[in-house]
Amino acid sequence: MQPRYPLPLHHSWPLYERARHFDLGWSERTSVRVPGRAGADTPEDAEAIARLGVGVWHCDLATNRLSWTDTVYDLFGLPRGSHVARAAAVAQYCEGSRAAMERLRAHAIAHRRGFTLDVEIGPARAQARWIRLIAAPVCEGDHVVALHGLKFPVPEG
Repeated sequence: MQPRYPLPLHHSWPLYERARHFDLGWSERTSVRVPGRAGADTPEDAEAIARLGVGVWHCDLATNRLSWTDTVYDLFGLPRGSHVARAAAVAQYCEGSRAAMERLRAHAIAHRRGFTLDVEIGPARAQARWIRLIAAPVCEGDHVVALHGLKFPVPEG
């Protein structure tokens, strides 16, 4: 018998709704920041986030450089701290999920909107699984310079 998953969630939302989409019980005491950058979350916050099974990610649009917390590496079945090219990470998304994610990503960048999407990934050394991707643009003036957000397993239903 195959596991049952909820109908995939996907939608775009305006930036003023950011707090609502990032509220996982800890959004009031920490914010989504670039993993490993000065001023990032305290170790206590990082541990609390990891205990929830939530990973924090960041993608610099100028370079496509990815920054992940350990939980994201674990979700993708990759060694913690390893360099992961965006193309390699995207290749792990199952075809339908990859296409939906790329469409919403382009829309988020073009229109300065966040998005939420349930995606199926086929991680390295593990069987396929569903994860929830929450993304928001990082803006400098009117320009989107990065995307950042959260990734965590979709609860089975």
